[in-house]
Amino acid sequence: MPGFSLTDQHGNRFRSDDYKGKKMVIYFYPKDESAVCTKEACAFRDSFTEFTDLGVLVIGINSASVESHAKFSVKNRLPFTLLSDPGNAVLKSFGIKPALFITGRETFVINDAGVIVFKFRAFFDGTGHPAQVLEYLKPGRQQGQSTGSMASDYAIVGVVK
Repeated sequence: MPGFSLTDQHGNRFRSDDYKGKKMVIYFYPKDESAVCTKEACAFRDSFTEFTDLGVLVIGINSASVESHAKFSVKNRLPFTLLSDPGNAVLKSFGIKPALFITGRETFVINDAGVIVFKFRAFFDGTGHPAQVLEYLKPGRQQGQSTGSMASDYAIVGVVK
């Protein structure tokens, strides 16, 4: 996983290196308050207990301001971290390609060694992201830990529609 440092919705600095040894789900989404992005965030919220029971940290990232994330988080009762990525530097470091003229919607599972082991991309299916990740995280479902370049570190189970 590319290392990064961004500010969360509470104004605190989040450094990915501080979470080595933890499993993470990092989802990139285009915009706070848009219809599909709100459905996606709320689907992660509604599944949050399942993620925490599995010891997984959930993080949402886009280019919106800290203030926008704070409002979005409060309005939708989001119990997880939202990070502001002005200029989309972190998004680009994960290799996310735009869909049409909008930043991409992709979700990554990072294992406790900091390796990307799963990716899901489905631009118009925001609610599918947490469901696909939880399916992957079920005991016995994981394909093992992969190594190598980012391009080979995950299984692609969804496509841009």
